[in-house]
Amino acid sequence: MVTENASKSSESQKWPQILAILIVSITSLNNGAMFSWTSPFMLTVTEDKVNYNITIEEASYFTVFPPLGILTASLAFFNLNDLIGRKWTLMVLTLPQFTFWITTIFARNVYVFYFARFVSGMSDAAMFFSLPVYIGEISTPKVRGTWGNLQTFAYYLGTFSINSIGSFLGVKQTAYIFLSLPVLFLVGFSMMPESPYYYIMKGEHAEAKKSIRWFLKKDIVEEEFLQTKLDVERQISESGTWKDLFYIRSNRKALLAAVFLRYAQHMAGLTVLQTYTQIIFARSGGSLSPQISAIIYSGLLCGFNPMSGLLLEKVGRRKSFMASCFFCAFASLVEAIYFYLNDNVTSVNMDSVRWIPLCGVVGWIIFFSVGLSSVPTLMLGELFSASIKTKGLCVTNICFALSSFFHTYLFHLLSTYVGMYCPFLVYSIVSLANTALTLWIIPETRGRTLEQIQQELKSKGA
Repeated sequence: MVTENASKSSESQKWPQILAILIVSITSLNNGAMFSWTSPFMLTVTEDKVNYNITIEEASYFTVFPPLGILTASLAFFNLNDLIGRKWTLMVLTLPQFTFWITTIFARNVYVFYFARFVSGMSDAAMFFSLPVYIGEISTPKVRGTWGNLQTFAYYLGTFSINSIGSFLGVKQTAYIFLSLPVLFLVGFSMMPESPYYYIMKGEHAEAKKSIRWFLKKDIVEEEFLQTKLDVERQISESGTWKDLFYIRSNRKALLAAVFLRYAQHMAGLTVLQTYTQIIFARSGGSLSPQISAIIYSGLLCGFNPMSGLLLEKVGRRKSFMASCFFCAFASLVEAIYFYLNDNVTSVNMDSVRWIPLCGVVGWIIFFSVGLSSVPTLMLGELFSASIKTKGLCVTNICFALSSFFHTYLFHLLSTYVGMYCPFLVYSIVSLANTALTLWIIPETRGRTLEQIQQELKSKGA
């Protein structure tokens, strides 16, 4: 939004930016709960033959429909950010959220649940289109680096909440509780200003000044406005066509980095662990129930996430991401070895080491929190020029959807027909490769304004 000098000004304040990030992250919390809904309820709906007559095979497709929703929304609504603004796109996001929870209340057959899962994917797409963009454009580099992680923390808090509440309450009761979140978001976010970037793109300079004035809590913001206006106008002066996204080297570099960041999250095992949490622990044969193990997993994922915000500011995005990939590869290898011995080597007595799957996942969570958890979402709002941002995020979302579709169903196939060890072995090998690829693909954006990031991409022949 503004230069680093403006963020250090004694007259400006950070709390309005932090407040806006906190409120807008409510929608991320809701999406985290919707995405992880299968963790506590996939087993519930297949075992409850009174209210639901759903087989395990039918329920396995619950994880397939969110990526289809992401794909559909990405193609249909990718330009919504620029048409109605970041704020209104986020407000519209509450429609699929309301629809999801209401649908699960009245669902009785598998096809209604498929529809609900499809809608949850549409909500995810809308969030990743607008949430990182809004946070990136309303915050100074310092605030973005330290507090931008709140959006990721809220997402994992949603995962923890759905596992905790869903382990003790039924599908209906849980839905009633989570219906309050979009209401809370609408009330709070309606009082937040639109991004000054959007106002400048539309030529509404007076509104842009009001927005900057609110986020900095300063009376005189002429310097900040002129700098932001200069940055935005330079970026939107580029043609920003679909061809430019792939033919201009700086845009191509940004797109490759964005797609790689989301792909690396998948191949570290995040999506599978979120959606199949209880099933994985049920297969491990540990002494703790799958429900308690899932609560521990999601609680630790949520609890360790805040430390990444401080780490990203100290060592940078790229180093944090590399370390995270490397150590997650090691944790996944431990899981693979355990499941191979447990399922295939009958001569080995595993009774004394049933704690390994849970401890392995705890280690994975700690390592994941170092960078893989936060860097992708944070950098989605930093990498693209204003002229190409909507198209870049559209392609990134489509790649994310296809990758999610592939990996969740691949996990089902590999764990069912080869063994639970196989997907974890794949995650270990690919995460190790991603450690090296990070050096080549991911730029460092710590402490840079959005315009400085674009200039560095161009100067490096990106």
